[in-house]
Formats: sequence, structure tokens, C-alpha cells
Amino acid sequence: MLTRGFLSFTTHQKVALEIDFSGAISGYTELTIVPKIRELKSIHLHCRQCEVTKVTVQSQLADYVHYDPVAHISVANPTDVHIYPEIKRRIYSALSEGDEGELSIGLPAEVTTRLNVAKDQLMDAPTPGASIPVPSGIEAIPVIVRIEYMLQDPADGLEFVVPSELYPYRVPHVYTTPSSPDAARCWVPCIDNLWERCTWDLQFVVPRFLDGRMEGDGPDIGADEGNYPTVVVASGELVSHPYNSSKTIFVFNQPVLTSVQHLAFAAGPFHVLELPSDQQVEQNENDEEASTQPDMHAFCLPGLESKLATTASFYRSAMKFYSTLGSYPFGSHKVVFVDELPTKRFDSATMSIISNDLLFGEDAIEQVFETRHSLAHALACQWVGINIIPKTWSDLWLVNGLGLYISGLFFRQMFGNNEYRFRLKKDMDRIVSLDIGTQPPICQPTHAGPPDPAFLSFVNLKAPVVLYILDRHLGKSGTSHGLSRVIPKIFLSAISDNNNILSTNSFLRTCRKISGVDPRTFAEQWIYSSGCPHFTFSANFNRKKLVVEFMMRQVCPAHEANKHNPPAMALLKPVAFFEGTITVRIHEADGTPYEHVLDIRSAQKHYEVMFNTKYKRVRRNTKRYASRKAAAQAAAAGDQEAAEDIGLLEDVFGSNLWDDETERLKWKVADWTEEDEQRMSGATYEWIRMDADFEWIGDIVFDQPDFMWVSQLQRDKDVVAQLQALHALAKQPSNITSSFLTHTVLIPQYFYRVRMEAAMLLIRCAVPDLDHIGIFHLLKIFTTWCFPPPGRKHEFNQRFIPRPNDFSNIPDYFVRKCIIATLGQWAYSSVWDYSVPRFLIDQLKYNDNTTNKFSDGLYISTIVAALGSSLLSMLGPVRANEQSQLVQRAQAPAEHTLAAALLSEAASEVDRYREMDRLVPSMHNVVSIAALEWSLMLMMGNMISNDGNIFLKYTREGNYTGVRIAAFDGLLLMKWYTSKTLIRYVMAIIANDSSRVIRRHVARGLGESLGILFVIGDIPWVGARQDVLIEDDGTTPLAERKTPQRKELDAMSKSVKQAVGKALSLRECIMPIVLASDTDAQVRMCMLKLCELIYRPSDEVLPTLKITLPPTPLTEVPPPAPSPAPAAIKIKTINRKVSLVSPNPPSPGPSSPFHPKLKLATAKLGDVRSPASAPPSALPDAQLMPPPPVPNHATESPLVKVITIKKKVKQPPKSQSSGMQLADLRICRNVLKKVQGYKRSTIFLQPVDPIVEGLTTYFDIVKNPMDLSTMAAKLEAGAYPDRFAFEADFHLMINNAKLFNPPATSAHGHAIAMDDFFKKQWTKSIQALEAAINTTRTTTSAASVEVPDDMAHAALALEAETSAPGITGLDAVDALTALAEPAPGPAPPRATPKPLKLSLSLSRSSPQNTSRASPPVTNGTPPITLTSSSSSATPTPKVRLSKPSKPTRPMVSIAKPPASKPSTPKPPAPKPPAPKPLPLEEDVLFAELDMIEAEKTQTPSPVKKSKAPSKASQPPVAETIAFDDLLGEPMEKPKKERGEKRKFKEAAPMPIHATAPPPRPATPLAVTLASSSTPALSRKASGTPAPSLKLKVKTRDSTPGPSSSSPSKGMPVDAAKCKSVIRLLKKDAYNSAPFLLPVDAIAQGCPTYYDEIKNPMDFNTLEQNLTQGKYMTMDQFESDMRLIFRNCRQFNPPGIDVYIAADTQEATFDAEWQKVTKKKLSSAERTFVIQTLNTMMGDDSGVYFRVPVDPVALGIPHYFDLVDRRDARDLRTIKQNVQAGKYDSFGGIETDIQQMITNAIKFNGEPSIVVDAARKMGKMWNSALSRKKKEDARQQASGSGSAGGQGHGQGSSEPPMKKLKLM
Repeated sequence: MLTRGFLSFTTHQKVALEIDFSGAISGYTELTIVPKIRELKSIHLHCRQCEVTKVTVQSQLADYVHYDPVAHISVANPTDVHIYPEIKRRIYSALSEGDEGELSIGLPAEVTTRLNVAKDQLMDAPTPGASIPVPSGIEAIPVIVRIEYMLQDPADGLEFVVPSELYPYRVPHVYTTPSSPDAARCWVPCIDNLWERCTWDLQFVVPRFLDGRMEGDGPDIGADEGNYPTVVVASGELVSHPYNSSKTIFVFNQPVLTSVQHLAFAAGPFHVLELPSDQQVEQNENDEEASTQPDMHAFCLPGLESKLATTASFYRSAMKFYSTLGSYPFGSHKVVFVDELPTKRFDSATMSIISNDLLFGEDAIEQVFETRHSLAHALACQWVGINIIPKTWSDLWLVNGLGLYISGLFFRQMFGNNEYRFRLKKDMDRIVSLDIGTQPPICQPTHAGPPDPAFLSFVNLKAPVVLYILDRHLGKSGTSHGLSRVIPKIFLSAISDNNNILSTNSFLRTCRKISGVDPRTFAEQWIYSSGCPHFTFSANFNRKKLVVEFMMRQVCPAHEANKHNPPAMALLKPVAFFEGTITVRIHEADGTPYEHVLDIRSAQKHYEVMFNTKYKRVRRNTKRYASRKAAAQAAAAGDQEAAEDIGLLEDVFGSNLWDDETERLKWKVADWTEEDEQRMSGATYEWIRMDADFEWIGDIVFDQPDFMWVSQLQRDKDVVAQLQALHALAKQPSNITSSFLTHTVLIPQYFYRVRMEAAMLLIRCAVPDLDHIGIFHLLKIFTTWCFPPPGRKHEFNQRFIPRPNDFSNIPDYFVRKCIIATLGQWAYSSVWDYSVPRFLIDQLKYNDNTTNKFSDGLYISTIVAALGSSLLSMLGPVRANEQSQLVQRAQAPAEHTLAAALLSEAASEVDRYREMDRLVPSMHNVVSIAALEWSLMLMMGNMISNDGNIFLKYTREGNYTGVRIAAFDGLLLMKWYTSKTLIRYVMAIIANDSSRVIRRHVARGLGESLGILFVIGDIPWVGARQDVLIEDDGTTPLAERKTPQRKELDAMSKSVKQAVGKALSLRECIMPIVLASDTDAQVRMCMLKLCELIYRPSDEVLPTLKITLPPTPLTEVPPPAPSPAPAAIKIKTINRKVSLVSPNPPSPGPSSPFHPKLKLATAKLGDVRSPASAPPSALPDAQLMPPPPVPNHATESPLVKVITIKKKVKQPPKSQSSGMQLADLRICRNVLKKVQGYKRSTIFLQPVDPIVEGLTTYFDIVKNPMDLSTMAAKLEAGAYPDRFAFEADFHLMINNAKLFNPPATSAHGHAIAMDDFFKKQWTKSIQALEAAINTTRTTTSAASVEVPDDMAHAALALEAETSAPGITGLDAVDALTALAEPAPGPAPPRATPKPLKLSLSLSRSSPQNTSRASPPVTNGTPPITLTSSSSSATPTPKVRLSKPSKPTRPMVSIAKPPASKPSTPKPPAPKPPAPKPLPLEEDVLFAELDMIEAEKTQTPSPVKKSKAPSKASQPPVAETIAFDDLLGEPMEKPKKERGEKRKFKEAAPMPIHATAPPPRPATPLAVTLASSSTPALSRKASGTPAPSLKLKVKTRDSTPGPSSSSPSKGMPVDAAKCKSVIRLLKKDAYNSAPFLLPVDAIAQGCPTYYDEIKNPMDFNTLEQNLTQGKYMTMDQFESDMRLIFRNCRQFNPPGIDVYIAADTQEATFDAEWQKVTKKKLSSAERTFVIQTLNTMMGDDSGVYFRVPVDPVALGIPHYFDLVDRRDARDLRTIKQNVQAGKYDSFGGIETDIQQMITNAIKFNGEPSIVVDAARKMGKMWNSALSRKKKEDARQQASGSGSAGGQGHGQGSSEPPMKKLKLM
């Protein structure tokens, strides 16, 4: 299907190329493109390998970008073999990126496109199955794009075959090759898509002649006579080929719409053979058929002309046969035979490119069948496969199956019905053996991508057989019209109606219309499901009822194998039992067959079939001589029945050899015993044949006596019936069976393949119990083709010299070969005294083919292979302690002298034939290949010494490709990984060999050879090998049954890694091949699989994804002029100096380039004026505050830095141009960032693209689209006036998703999950903001600071950060000092406070003594300490800021210094009056908001114990307090009484020093408040007291509580609810199937699963854990549930079905889990809330809020213009929500009440009666809630007081955890 970016389609394309046969092409292509959208800005095309030189659009130069991601794969460390997972990911990513197009062309401004199209056609993109021509209603200007390019030495797409030193006789030629799935884009820029079709013009410019001359051409021969003219063959019709003296131009036109993937050409000095039409058609010039026959030509390279004529002689008859089904869709057809084709053939429009290996001469026998079948299929693909294509990839089975089916029909006409049915039977048997639970259905509509190549071969095997039985199914009922009427209908529709897209549904619909049979049941069983039935029938004759009773039992092995594996059941869809009818044919006593139909509708059933005993049957008698005499006498007496019996005997058993009693003794023919004759005489019918109509793909087991099978074999003329009888007899080996099998081989009236089958089955009778009678009969049969030995003795220990070969009798030739192959399979027996090996050696030694007109190459190869097998069995199986070790040995063992002599003689004969084949090559060098395989066989059998040189010389270039493949197979089994030289040689072949076939085969063979070497024992096991026989009674779980296999695979993996992974040469060679840009795609994947087999993967760092999103187009509005500062705040600018005191400067040490990022709060100030003497500050954000005072110290350190901070008025940024408050902006940004990072936000990140996603009706339904990127752009552009407008856009996006997507879809579920997540984050942010506003009001009121806007003040706390570049630690100190400066204002005088020591340190613990010398800085940034001291010796509290290293909640520790040695800072020097310090409310306010907004995924750290110091130097121990609950109010000294709130006294004014503590390694920042006796912040000598920050300390349990983001934290597990969630997930059978049971890595084809997934989990394990009580809390269950989905996403790449299933299942789980774990108010809490709300509603002020606002009744129709309907709140609605259980805490109710107050203020304004009433409602709620909390605390204290007293009174030094709350 089309991918993203293709916004146009091609109607015509022209390609003009000039070919240089040295390996280059150059030219141009012109594409006529029609846009699909109104304004086409760019065009995307596929283009790999090509070097684009120029691009024009409508003759205008155009800008373009050409980037091939596949050619630019790179990694950080290209020499590390352990990074292969990263390379695989990059390759897949590059391929995916390439699907979007490698060449992007921008349309010039001068080019315009006009597109007038109907609304319903505007955005429709062509999908598989869509019509290619321009739809009606579209008026567009076609755009002609011309691309000039060149191509040099391509790796894919084109194959240049040129002569070389090793191949001097090669003829240069070039052709297109299917070397990769995207080969088309490798030689021409195009839209490389099967469903993108257009018409074509092809032009090729080639040299008129090449340099090659035939041998013997003299110099006097002219150029035209002596040189081979160059010919170009291409898809389409040849229009002309003008030429001059040096060049020839071939012009082709393809008027039929064709995909670029079905386009091909070949160029070279080809010999042309015209295939004439039928002679009768030629003679009759008026015959219309002559004009309808298309032109057909065959092309081959020089020297192969004779083979071409023999090979293509039948091709015209194939064309004539197919034309009876439908007219040929094109104008001509060509076949071209080339060298080095990686596949057997490449089919394209009007032509097929075929490998030279399929050519054969007149002396070939076996090759005729293979070639004709392949060529017939190639021609059939022109009708279906090229002209007719599948609608989707899941319909590929139908297109491939129809091509194979109709080629099979022609094969039947050419070779006969017996050959056709025999091959069909063998194909069915292969399907039954393969489809046992590992193969998916041949049609999978849910799979959108192309099928796996490994599975495609099975599809091509099963599809034509399914169509055959469908034809039988349609022909037995209805109108009796089968596929013979359906196929012509399809072909006619493709040509006349241009309907060349075929789908499975349309095909079945056509079958139903024509035949009248509904094929749905058939399709569900054979097409959409997998498996084959296994029938077991038994028959019994009931004499009383005169019926034959059948008992049928059906089993489907595929279903039985997977019934305990739900994922496999969902993916493979095996059928439990098949339904249908089966035909039973009973041959009764009179010889008449009676057919009966059994209807199968269950897995087991009993049938009764009526029987007719009208005639007495002929008595069976195997004594044929006596039977013939008796029958002859009866016939002479006039018995007509006896005369018919004589004819029958002559027909079925007409062998004179069998009638001679002497010959019967020589052949050891066995007769029926008397007991057998009695059983035969009592039989009531001749035989019964099951499935007589041959319409089931299955295994049918039917038990009947052997004499009945003999009758079926001899009297049933159907080949399939004879095969069934042969295999049934072979299951009962006996002398009788051997005799009848021998008889079958000898009788020429049997079909030759039946005779071959009988010969192969004779080996079943070669058992000691029967005195190896089967081998005797095989040798006896073969001696009929040999000279009799001297004395005419028949002992087989003598030499039997064969007669000269005469293969004119083709059936006897095949039988002869089959007997030799069967003899090689026989295991040795001392009785025969090496007769079989000697016999085979004689066949080699005395073979004479001089007078035979046929080649004996394959015959010799068969003898050599049989001889090797026979020699291996001669010495018996290898003992366990003598397992094959493929290493060099001095001499292989030989047990007997005779055996050694035979081995030596055999080796010399094989070597002789190998040398003869080198001098006089056989066809395809089959003799040399057999000799190499023979040597490898005996080496592996440890019978001859290993000699790699035998294979090495045949691996070099110059040998035939098949010989090189066989040689490499042997060389790789010589333990190639142990030789450095051999490793480098093999890797050089993979990297540089000229043959793509060899490169691929060797790369694939590396991994396969390791598996073989491990199995035969050459790679030793790691650890002890345990060969244990495991008995299974069927009750063992599936996972346990697979455990031995998994252990064996694990052992293999470890063994191979240990044995091969140490090879350094292999490590050096692999990565250059993998990363080379010209490496073949299959070779690269084979090398990566090898790495996966022998190396452990390295941990891949997750990639960082950076996406640049285009901003949403918005009209930019200039920001308004800055408003004047409030008059209430007037602050004078005062210079302040900060000194960095370091009594003992630290020694130099390594410094870190990273600086601590300190988040410091500021206050909103008015007009600030700085004195002229103050230097400008280098701190950007510090301008918000006045500079700190400059203290005067008598002992001031020389390290003093003076910084002047100047306050300037900032203009509002662009994001606030519409008036959004800074706090709202910060909230919106934080929430948007979290929502964008949410895992369900993928489909909401970008605007909906109807073209790419196929949602053509989206904008008809959704009128106001919205997405997160648009919201982000609007937010930064200042389009939102407040946060409510931002919230409205988010809800608009969610509502759009719910509107367009039905509730059952995953997108609808994502929308619900996104909405819930947004509400959660939004509520937390609003609560944090309101808490900050309230805190700001309280603290500023206490400090008498006039603040004009609470929201702005809170925003400053949210915004202030000193993270800009260039901010040093000292700058941070200055900024923090500036925060201590309050706005001036009237205040009553206070007593002088005591000093406060404020310390900022990067260390986790406080230094023992800050006055001591600091040790050197070893790592990281030196810590920053801000110290303030006074003359008082009172210990001072410290504040240390740190950032957690783990994602835990930031903590604040209150540390007590040791009482024995309090800190004594130096007294300050005289100083000028200092300004009043500002309270630290902004700093802690920022921490509060920032931490509350953060998602709390971890529990707080446990409370540290505070113990009395044992030494004076002991550092203070901290009492930890949750930082997200910290609010910066001045602390008071706590009282000692337990349970009471601690109060702190006020401190005296203090100077502020920045003192450096001892440096430590760079650690995360921490914040520590060190307690003192009188900590406070105060004003200076002016007498104005400092505003007090009151800390309200609560005692809480030290046990970590659940995180606010996880409602299940700490909740006791409810097994019933958890199981209900699992049951809900299982209801979605398709998506839950992969997660039901543990992953079976072997059965599911993922052997590395448990290497990557260390903690597997599945639904079944979850249920077991719940049953066994392993979960204590709900969050433990939730963690394991989410582990399932994480594992799935970790192992599987995005986009596949199982990955999507994980997303869908997790979305369902999220929605259900919120319901299950949703916290609700307790009954007592709900009662309290309802009572409070009733009180509020009963108050006079509550009259405005009792019911929802009715704008109409109240006469305020514009109410909802100002107040969003979704934000409307009232007391009744809140009460109803409480009763419905919609609140999980008081916080939600408080938020709704606050929203109600906000609405009143927003609509009514201040001052207003309604606003006053609203504020009163808020006070009533706060008052009631405060009383409730006090009462609860009192009850809790009274309930646990005694226990708590005991606990603390018994010496426990651990204090309760303290929580700071803002009052």
C-alpha cells in the first residue's frame, strides 16, 4: 500500500537509458504526475543507488534532496561485533524510512497545479485495489518531472555479467534482477509500489556490436557477419530500433497499466528464436486464430542455440492452451535465458528472464519435467500475477495459487493425467506433513504486510491444491460448474472491465454466482484456517442388516498441538475438526463399484451403508497357474463368466515370468496360505476405497485385509488408489507383500511412478525376520539390465556386469535409478557379505554409455550417492566414543580387510569419474557434485581422512556455480572457525565474489554449518550432556513439556558461543561486511544472524528522538506595551556585596564542566533604580531582585566578588501577548509536557492526515480539529488568554477523537485514557497553584508587603530559575541572597533577632566544621555554602540543596548540630545599615509548586534516626521531611512535649557570608534545614521586624505511603477484583492471545526471547500468583501486569500485531484499573461532607449556589460566554457527585468549591454581594474541614497514645516523621 508522503500518482513514465556493458548506465526518466491535493508542494519518489544529476519540473529547474538511508548505516563503534542489535534496528529503521521515498523534489514557484475535484474525492489516496486512472470529476494539470541520473556498478536491481580472467568465455550482458524486494527503485526513480501502475515508454541505446567473435572467424569477415549484434529485450512492444554504424536504439511501448515491479529488460548479443504459431493456423491465412496468436520469441546467449530450440519447443502449445481460458492480456511474449540469475526466473510484463540452468539438450531426461513446468508457470503468470494482481498481501495466495493451478492443468495435458494426479498426491502428503501446527493460514486478512519468504513456499505448495479441491467441491453440487467456468470469468473481467485487482472475497463471490454453491464453510476451513484432518476409518459387514458399518474418527494434529497455547490458537487458527462430505467406493462381489457419500459434521460418528450381494464374487487364488488352467477349461465348456475372468487375469497379472513355476522358485514368489484363502473366500466385497473422489487434503487411515489392498492395487486403475494400496501393504511387511511389490515393479502396464514407489517400498521387507527378501528382489529386478554372470549363477557375490546403457525406455530408466537409490538405503547385514557395495562398484566400473543417445550424468550421480550410503552402513553406526570429529586424521579406521579393499576401490572409481567430469563435463557438472558429496559423506562417517583441499580447489571462481556450492558445503564442515586462514578466505568470498548466488549461499552456510557441527559432536557441549527419555502422559503443562527443547537450545547457544566466539579473525571480518554499503541485503542479514548465534549482544542505549514540529500558522500579534509598576511598591536600589569566606582555601583539583542548577524564587517588584556606582550584573535572572548588601568584615577573605544586580522592567514575552498570567503559562507548559510524554499520546501528537491514514471522511465529521502540536504552538504564540482556553482546546481534541472513533476502537480508548491523565495532572497543578496563592497571601500579609496580584506573585515563584548558561555558583549565591530582601513597608519595631546560618552545599551531609581547611576537590563542581554569622555563639540552622540521583521525592532534612561543640562563627565587622530581608517564601513556594506538579512515582525515604552524638566532631543527624510538602515559613523552636506543635522564636539580624565547605565529589543537590535554638529571618537596624514564617509540624507514620500517582499503592490486594480485570482482558481474544501463557521461545520462533527478557510474565502466572497469595498489595499486582506489556514492547518492534495488542490491552487495563483502585471517601467522610454542604446550602449566603445557574431564568444569557459550561459548579452538583462516589479525597471537593468561587468572581466582579457570599462559602468549608482534621487527629492521638508513649519511652531514638504545612 502507499506510504506517507506520496501525494500524487503517476499516469505515464518514460525511461531512456544508455547502457555501458562495463557496468554503468546513464539517462533520464520523465514522470507524468497528477496531484491528489489542491496545492502540491513536493513530490516524493523512490530512488536508490542512482546518482541524480539534474531535476526539472515542467522544464523548470527544481530543488531536490536525495538521501538513501540504507546506504548510510553507521554506528558509533564499527569494530564491535556485540552491537548487532543496534545495527539491525538501524537497518529496519532505514528500510522504513526508505519506504517514504529517497528522492524529494520541491516544485518551483513557477509551476502551478490546478485541481478541481469533488469533495468526496479530494483526499482519497490510492489504496491497494483502487483504480489507477484519474477519477472522474478531477481536473488537474499534469506535472512532468524529468530526472537525469547515472548508475555505476549497482549492487541491486541490475546484474552486469562481463568476462574476466577466471571466466574468459562469458558473454557480456546485463539484465534486471530481483535481488531484493525493492530492486526496481535501484535502477530507475519511480514509485516502487505493486499497486502504483501506469503506462510506459522505454528507450535503450546500446553499442551496435560487441567485441566477441565466434571461434574461427577470420579478419576478412565483415563486422556485420562476424560480430554479434546487440539486442535489447524489454517489457512492452518493440516499436522500432533505428541504428547507425556504432549505436542502436530500441524503443518499447507498454500501453497496459503496469507496476514498475513488473518491468524488466535484458541487453546483450542474444540469439533470437521465433516461436511460430501452429502449422494449421499458418496454412489457413483466413483463420481468425492466426491473428489472435501473439508473437513469441526466445533469446539465449551465443553457443546455446541448440538447447534453446529444444527447451522452447513446447511454448506455443502452452500459449494456445492458456488462451482457451482467456485472451492473452499483452501483445507479445518473450523469454530470455541469462547467466548468474539469483533465482530460477524473474517474471515481468510480456517477458520472463530465466536462468541458463533450465536449458536442456536433446539428451536430457529429468530436466525436461522441471523446465517445462517452470516455463509453463512463467507463461501462466502473465494472466494472473502480472496482469491480475492481489488486492492486498493477504490475497497473494490466490494469485499465486491460480497461476500454479492453471499451469498444472497444462502439465496434465502435456504429460498425462497419471503424472498430474501423482504429483498432486505427493503435494498433499507434503502439506499434511508440514501443516501440523506450525504453519499459519494461507490467507490472513489481519496481516497487512507481505508474507514471510519462509512461509511463502508453503503458501505456493498449498494454494493450488486448495483450488483443486475447491473445484471438486463446486463440481459436485449446484450447477456442476467448477473453476473451469470461474477462471475465464475472472480473466475476461480483467481485460474488458479493467478490473485486474483480485481479492479472496470477490473470488469466492464469483464462485458462488457461477456454481450456486456457498463456499463460506470451505473457505473458513481451508483458506482462513490452518491444519489438515487425520481420519481413521474402520469397516464391518453386518450380515443381519446387510449393511457396511463405518466408524469414523477425526483428529486435527494442528489443533491438538496448539489447543493449550491460546496465542498460537489465535494466530494460527487451527481447525478443531473439518466438515464436509467424503466419498466411499465399495467394490462388491460382482466387481461393480458402488459409491456412497458420508456427511462429516463431527469429530466422531458411526455410519451405515447399504450393501448389495446380487452376484457371487470370484474366488481369490494366488496360484495363478492352476487358476488359469481351470478358467481355460471352464471357458472351453462355454462358461462366459470364466472367459471374462481369463481376460481379467491377463489384464492385471499378465506376466509370463510369474506363470512359470521354475521362475517362481527363482524369484522366491510367495503364495497365499490356506488360512488366507479361507479368509478371502469369506469376504463379502473386493475392497473399499475411502475418498474415492480425491477431494480431501488429509491423512486417511483405513484398515482392511492385505488381500483387499492387493485387489485395489491390481484392479483399480487410479494412480492414487494404487499408491494408497502400496503404502498400506508396506505397513505389513511379509513375503507376500514383497512378492506383490516386486510384481508391481516388473509389470510395465503400471504407471512408471507407481513402479518406482513399489521399488522404494521393497526396502521395508529387507528385514532379518524375512531373510532380507526385499533386497533379494531389488537385486533380482536390477539384474534384468545386466549380463548374466558366468555359469548363470544368481548369487549376488559374483560380478554383474551391466549391459550398455539404453535409456530409450524412459519408465525403465526411472525405475532403474530408483532401485539403485533404494539399495543405498539398506543397512548392512553380514549374511550378504558386502554384496550391495560390490554390486554398486561394478555398476560404476563397467558403466557404458557410448551407444546411448541420452546423458547418463544423473544416473552416475545416483550410483555414487548410493555407494556412499551403502559404505556408511557397511561399518555400522559410529560408537558413542568415536563420534565424528572433522579434523585431520592419519588414517580412518577399517574393521575388516575386505571392507578396506572395497572402500579403496570405491574411492578410486569416484575419483576417476570426477576427473572425467572435469575433462568432459556432464550437464551442470552433476557428477563432480556427486563426487564431492560422496567425499563429504565418508569424511563425516569417519571412513576416510579429512582433506579440505579436495573441496578448496572447487570453491574458486571459474568452476560451475553448482560445483562451488557443493565444495563450500564440504569446506564449511571442516571446522572452518578453527583456521585463521580459512576464516579470512570465506569472508573474502562473502565480501568480494562475483557471484551473488555464491555470496548468499556461503553467508547462509556459516550459521547452518555450526548447527550441523554441534549435532554431530564436533562442537562440544558446555557442561554435562544429559540424554534423558521423558515420558509424558498428556497432563504435563505445555511450558514444562517444552523445557527440554529449550534447555537443549540454550546449551547449543552456549556451546557455539564458547567454541566460535573466541575467533579473533572472525570478529575482525564480520563488521566490515555488515556495514559495507554495497553488501547484499540477504548477506547482511545472514551475517547478523551469525553474530546473534555466536556473540552476546551489548546493552543498547535507548536512542534519543528529536522531532522538529512545524509551528501552527498563527497571526502574530505584537506584545502590548509594558504596564507601569504598581505604585504601592517602591523599592530603592541598594548595592550589596557578598563575600566568599574561605579561611583555608581548598587545594586545586579537577573541576567539573557541569554547574549545579539551582531553582531560586523571586518576587514581583516595581520600579527599581540602580545607583551609578554599581557595576552591571552578569547574572541574567538576578535582575528581578536588588543587589545584596555589602557587609564589612574585619577579617574579610581576599576572595571577594562584588556583584551589582539591577532591576529592569521586562516586556511581556510573546507567549503572554494575549494576557495569560505567568502562573497559568507555567501550568500549561508543565501539563502539556507531561501529556506529550504520556504513552497513550502517540495518535494525538500531530494533526490527523486523512491521506496517510485513509480517513477520508475525517473533516466531514470533525469540524474543529485539534492536536497537541497545535496546542503547543498556540501556547507559545500567545493565543491563549488564560489557562481555561488551553483546557478547552484539550477537551476539544478528546471530544473529536471520541466523536470520530467508535467506542470499541483503540483510538477511543486512548482518548479516554488521555482525558483521565490530563484531568489528574491538571487538578494537581491547579491545587498547587491555589496553595501557592494562599501561601503568598498569608506570608505577604504577615510581612506587610503589598502585592498587586496573587497570581503574578505565584507565577514568579514558578518561573524563577538560575539555569541560564554562564551562571556560576557565586551567581547563585547572589541570587539566593537577593531573595532575602523584602519590599519596604511599615512594620512595628521588634527585638534584634539572632543570626541565621544559611548553607548551600552539594554534599549529602553537613560538614563537621566549616571553619577547617577544605580538602581538594576530587570530582565534580565545588560545593557552594552560604553562611551567615554573628557575635552570638548560638548554633545556626543550615540549608543544603541537593537533587536526588534517583527518581524519588526530594527530601528536606532538619539536622541538629552536636550540643557539645556548637558552631561559633566569627563576629561581623561594622557595616552600614542593611535593607530589610525578604522572607524566603518564594524559594519554598517554588519548591512546593514544582514538586507537587511532578509525578510522584516513588515513596519517601525512611526517616533517619537522630541519636545523641558520641563525639564532639560528630556531624548533625537529619530528620527527613518530604520536600514536596515543605513551605518556607520561619521556623520556631519546637517544644519537648510530644504531640504538640513546635514553635520557633525570632532571630536577630545577621550578615550573610558565602563560605565554601569541604569539597566532595559531585553529588545530587540536597536541601537540609539545620535546627537551632532561635532561627529566624529578621530586618536590620531599622527596627522593622522580619516577617515570620510559621511552620506547622505534623506527626505522621514513618512508613512510606503510596504515591499520589498510583491509587493502588499500599492498597491491600483484592484477588477477586484482580481476577475480574484479567477476565475482562481475556474477553478480547485476539489481542489477549499472546499474553495468556508463558512465551514458548522454540515453538513461537523467538529463541532469544529469554536472553532479552529477564523477568517474563503472563496472565496465567498472574492468576497463579493470586491463587497462591503472593501479592500483598494491589500495586504489586499492577506492577506484574504492566511488566507483561513492557516485555512485549521491549522484545517486539513497533507496528507489528503483538505490539499493537499490548497497547490495546494496556489501554483496557488502564481504564478498568482506575475503576478497581479508585479511592473513594469513606462513609463517615461522605456523611461529614454532605452535612457541611447542607449547612452551606442552608446559609443565607448559599442562596446563590444551591442549584446550577439557569441563564434564561436569571436573565443572564451571556453567562456561559464568560464561564465555560464544563467549569460550572454549584452546591447541589457537588453534593450529587459526593453521593455518586466521584471524589476520592477532600481535595477534589475543595477544588470544585474553589471553582465555584472563581466563577462567581469571574462573572460578577469585585466588589459584589455574590462574590462576598462565595467567599463566605469557602470560609465555611475551610472552617468545617479544619475542625474535622483536628478531631481526627485528636482521635488518632487518643487511640494510639499509650502505645506510642511506650514505644518512645523504651529508648527508641527514632522521632516521628514531620510534615511541614503552609498555614
